Amino acid sequence: MKLYLGVTDKKWYEFLAENPREEVNFWSPSGAGFKVLQPNELFLFKLHAPLNYIVGGGFFVSHTRLPLSLAWETFGVNNGAPDWDTCLQRVRKYRRTDDADPVIGCSILASPFFFARHDWIPSPPSFKLSTVQGKSYATEEGDGQKLFAQVWDRLRSTEASAVSAQPKIIHDGSKYGTPYLTKPRLGQGAFRVLVTDAYGRRCAMTGERTLPVLDAAHIKPFARNGPHDLQNGLLMRTDLHKLFDKGYITVTPELTINVSPRIHTEFSNGRIYYALQDQPLAVVPTKASDLPSPEFLKWHNSEVFRE
Repeated sequence: MKLYLGVTDKKWYEFLAENPREEVNFWSPSGAGFKVLQPNELFLFKLHAPLNYIVGGGFFVSHTRLPLSLAWETFGVNNGAPDWDTCLQRVRKYRRTDDADPVIGCSILASPFFFARHDWIPSPPSFKLSTVQGKSYATEEGDGQKLFAQVWDRLRSTEASAVSAQPKIIHDGSKYGTPYLTKPRLGQGAFRVLVTDAYGRRCAMTGERTLPVLDAAHIKPFARNGPHDLQNGLLMRTDLHKLFDKGYITVTPELTINVSPRIHTEFSNGRIYYALQDQPLAVVPTKASDLPSPEFLKWHNSEVFRE
């Protein structure tokens, strides 16, 4: 298993450490990609020099690139800033640009944790002070193993747990044996990013590519105990999302579209929507494990759809 030590500023850490959170966006101003970690591996926060300490971390969910406006819409204050203007100015500072809506890299982390000052961990000797973005380590040997052991000790303490959304790390039985990470609970922002990327940033029903008008829709609503899970999601154009939530449109377990006759009955309209009747989804995830769950679709057909 790997862990990653990402460099960040003290303001980002201090703002996010004030209250427990279910997710954070560790953003990079350059918009560069990130392929170091696998989902659920450990991403740690190291402050800029001269504060060469590890001050917290989280579980890696996914990385994507988004215009800052959409990153703010998706994660809000979990971007590490109190408001949009502050976030924009921080990005502009690091990019040295006055772009109105710069594209940034977004590493989404679940179950973040933040250490109290006396629990900060000194950077390992192998972490060069000139490192700008970060460095990865294997947890089975050398500095990576030592670092993981130090993080694990702090996470087991009452004080660390009190300021964190409790991470899920289990071991093989020995004190610092091989770590195994359980899947953390996803937040709303992570759900949106995962669904958006799984559908190639295209509406599942129409293939529409205009990102600002695409929504990550829950098949079974979160308010009705539907999880923030990729298999409980569909990417839809905003108008279709509203009709889906109100039961005027559904998707069958066979991944075809069904449009309710009530659109015409109640609104004397709906021609553009009836053109979708009995059509297969225009876009589906490439991975079978990412396809919408037949059980969630059956639930929507029976509990929400208006015959």
